[in-house]
Amino acid sequence: MKKVIDVLISLMVILVLAACTNGNSPDGLKEILSNGEAVRLENESNKTQGTEEVADGQQGIGKESDAEKSGDDLLDGEGMDVDTKILVAYFSCTGTTELVAEYAAGILGADRYEIVPKEPYTEADLAYYTNGRADQEQNDPNARPEISGSVENMDGYDIIILGYPIWHGQAPRIISTFLESYDFSGKTIIPFCTSHSSGIGSSADNLHALCSESAMWMDGKRFGGEVSKESVEEWIVEYGSGAW
Repeated sequence: MKKVIDVLISLMVILVLAACTNGNSPDGLKEILSNGEAVRLENESNKTQGTEEVADGQQGIGKESDAEKSGDDLLDGEGMDVDTKILVAYFSCTGTTELVAEYAAGILGADRYEIVPKEPYTEADLAYYTNGRADQEQNDPNARPEISGSVENMDGYDIIILGYPIWHGQAPRIISTFLESYDFSGKTIIPFCTSHSSGIGSSADNLHALCSESAMWMDGKRFGGEVSKESVEEWIVEYGSGAW
């Protein structure tokens, strides 16, 4: 539980520092509420935050962010875990899920990994109710499409933000492939989905069942077809404040 609280504090500190770099820094001390206790953040940091995106999704994990993480001296009270590492992993065919992933990784200074199918999906594959490839996979709970590339250092991440579109009410089966390819013991997984109409529904619960029992699976979030950076930031703030 202490590690989860530290993670929540970490997310809030990163968000406040990101706001400072945009010229929105308030005067004096900034109070952040985390788990019901006020944590005071000194207004002394003017870090530059940036990310390097994956040049080719099929080559695996992107480069580590250049964003500098805040240190223990920024907190009054318990120091946060400065070694916490976040990975935003996502599967996207139309670009909507990718956009949310880009926003989240940029806001948090996280690494980003695109789940790329070994056999790319064509437009015909994705056509609903044509008995095409996507229809067949979604109708088969045992389908496991192959992934091109892998996360080379999954053991080094503490939090996995996992994004996917909704296909026939569920996550694409390639997400099951991803979850079964690594050991997520002791990690925190935060899912999000994108959909024009369907909610996250049972998709997250069904994915949770594929992970180690020691993995901490958080409640998921749905984003619609029109997504903004502000909406992604609001979601992250809610998570960081313990609203979930």
